[in-house]
Amino acid sequence: MDESGIRDALDRHWAASDANDFDAEHAIYREDALLEYPQSGERIRGRHNIQASRAAQPNAKRFTVRRITGAGDLWVTEFVLTYDGRPSFTVSVMEFLDGKVARETQYFADPFEPGPSRAAWVERMG
Repeated sequence: MDESGIRDALDRHWAASDANDFDAEHAIYREDALLEYPQSGERIRGRHNIQASRAAQPNAKRFTVRRITGAGDLWVTEFVLTYDGRPSFTVSVMEFLDGKVARETQYFADPFEPGPSRAAWVERMG
């Protein structure tokens, strides 16, 4: 799959994630895909297990993609994952093999209040 095809697959993946379309969301993964969440120390092996773990998530969630960038077999998506109205700034690093995701690592960061010592140089983001 060329880079245009990968980008299209990523757009479909994140749109399906936001729509809670679990079948379409997980079509991007290889059967033997590996998903890691470093902050919680979790590793999930296999597309079926990745999909089952996400389908079991009881929270209402929304995905807002901020940026997708990549080349070759390595792609990064920055997005805001909102669980029950609470945003988490998230980065997904996907490694492709033969046109499907072989490995994904997701990093999560909660919002925080700006430091007053930086106020003179800060422009607030919307």
